[in-house]
Amino acid sequence: MTGKDRDFGLGTSLALTLGSALLWGVAHLAAHRHRTGLALMAAHVFLLAFILTMATVFSTHLLSLAVQPRWITALVVTLTVLAATWTAVIVRSYTLVRPAGCGIAGRALTTGLTIGLCALVLAPTAYAARLAYLSRDVMHHLFAGNAGPPVMSEDPWNGAQRVSFLLVGADSAPSRPGVRTDSMTVASVDTATGATTLFGLPRNLEDVPLPSGPARDRFPYGFTGTGETHPGLLNEVFQYAEDHPEVVPRAAKGQRGSTLLKETIGGILGIPVSYYAMIDMRGFAEIIDAMGGVRVTVDEPIVYGRYREGLLPAGTRRLNGEEALWYGRSRTDSDDYVRMGRQKCLLNAVAKQADPVTVVNSFENLATATKRAISTDIPQSLLPALVELSQKVKDTHIRSLSFVPPLINTAAPDWRLIRQKVSQVLAERPIRTAATAPRPTSTTPERPVALDATCR
Repeated sequence: MTGKDRDFGLGTSLALTLGSALLWGVAHLAAHRHRTGLALMAAHVFLLAFILTMATVFSTHLLSLAVQPRWITALVVTLTVLAATWTAVIVRSYTLVRPAGCGIAGRALTTGLTIGLCALVLAPTAYAARLAYLSRDVMHHLFAGNAGPPVMSEDPWNGAQRVSFLLVGADSAPSRPGVRTDSMTVASVDTATGATTLFGLPRNLEDVPLPSGPARDRFPYGFTGTGETHPGLLNEVFQYAEDHPEVVPRAAKGQRGSTLLKETIGGILGIPVSYYAMIDMRGFAEIIDAMGGVRVTVDEPIVYGRYREGLLPAGTRRLNGEEALWYGRSRTDSDDYVRMGRQKCLLNAVAKQADPVTVVNSFENLATATKRAISTDIPQSLLPALVELSQKVKDTHIRSLSFVPPLINTAAPDWRLIRQKVSQVLAERPIRTAATAPRPTSTTPERPVALDATCR
């Protein structure tokens, strides 16, 4: 039965078509298709309630599903079916209430509205499919093939109270052979609460003890490098392992540097380092740009550039990728240790500001930059648990401790002191907000470790 049979005017027809796009069944009820109209209306209300519940109550679980390829595929199929159904409802609603005898202009108007409404439904589906393709591509590029222990959904961390990640900033400029790991930070995360402590290690630590096995057999008294041009600093361990596979015989090609560096740093800190993520510094700038910049507080003016051609003024400001890169790497008028502090502040700012909305809005650019800039050994099967853990981290205060002078003499480090400080700071109760902080039940006789200044 058409709009002519029910005598719908042009305005009424337009309103009913639009109403049916917003709430299924409106046009059917107006056309006296009550049973079909009520069924469509109930289905639409149920669908909207389901989406709202998932988006609010189970948002963290949705993020976990978003890093699993099979769920991404299922989501795309579901969205495609939904979009097709929605489009069919709009078209059918239009045919039920379209006016007769309204002239060419009226028919063009109602037809144009219907096509526009269908496009509004189909466009998000096409966009979601595009995001799904990019997401699968990134995960395949970064995580496919990464080996790891079996992941149990009930206990993805295999009973570990803490898990540690080595975050490496690498400088692999074309003018220098190999990769220098100039920024090395271990993030130790409480798997239950997300409380996180960052441990910063300077690149110029000397005579670092290597793990037992072929590496220690070659350097029994600490890593000393290969000569005057490579004096044996901590930032040379990665490339040394890549160039000398015999020191890490059990590691596959391309994983030797990260394996030796993780074990070396884990031995220095006295805690196991389970996974690593390495980011090329230039790629890091691209990621910041894709995020739309990062907001940090510059405590003192920072001069940068080989010829001092740049300046970051003091104050709270949003830095673009190039500015953030120099904020984290400039040593002009400062030193490695000041730079390390800024790097941890930058990591903290990125972690806090990389919200889901920002990620989705910049997903394509982020995906391209991420593939080019990041390498990791985190297994794909661990990603859902890692997403849930990251949400806990965002709700906590991130602490940091750097092993720099005067605490540590980088030319003759006190390895026992480093491990003692790590054990002490991990044993301390992390700072919580006033709303959630429990009342202290006892006093701690040991003096707390002096942590780095809080980033603002």
